[in-house]
Amino acid sequence: MRAYVAALTVTSAVLCVSVALAQKEKPPIYKHHKDALVYAELAKAPQKARAKRNPFEKDPEAIAAGRNLFEQHCTECHGHSAEGGRKGPSLLVEQVQNSEPGTIFWLLTNGVVRRGMPVWSKLPEPERWQLVSYIKSLGVVESIPTSAPAPKSPSGPATESPLPHR
Repeated sequence: MRAYVAALTVTSAVLCVSVALAQKEKPPIYKHHKDALVYAELAKAPQKARAKRNPFEKDPEAIAAGRNLFEQHCTECHGHSAEGGRKGPSLLVEQVQNSEPGTIFWLLTNGVVRRGMPVWSKLPEPERWQLVSYIKSLGVVESIPTSAPAPKSPSGPATESPLPHR
């Protein structure tokens, strides 16, 4: 009987630990993580499109309006902060942020249907430029390392604690 109770206890403990680990929040797996081809579409914009200037460049009201449009139309694929999602790539990378506004406008207008990016040509032109303003306002975000190395002391490793001993 004791062996049965012990086995039941161990099984219960293993089950509880398994359930707890399964419920632990996992970081999302992005479909386009480190996929250089996804950003190659930017290079396909014709020179005439690249040369277009954003009529709302540096207009804070256009950036705010673009943020609202982004929340309505883009977060499902690109994430709430444009960090990328399961369906769409990050818009915070250098390839996007260093693109000319006209290039981003061209991509919004024409989409990349075979990669899941819809065509937004039915969205009025001023609203597409507001989206461009918002996207460009985000800037490049460097990826944050998961574990940073411990800082090195300029005089070498410390041998004693600076705190007084008790």
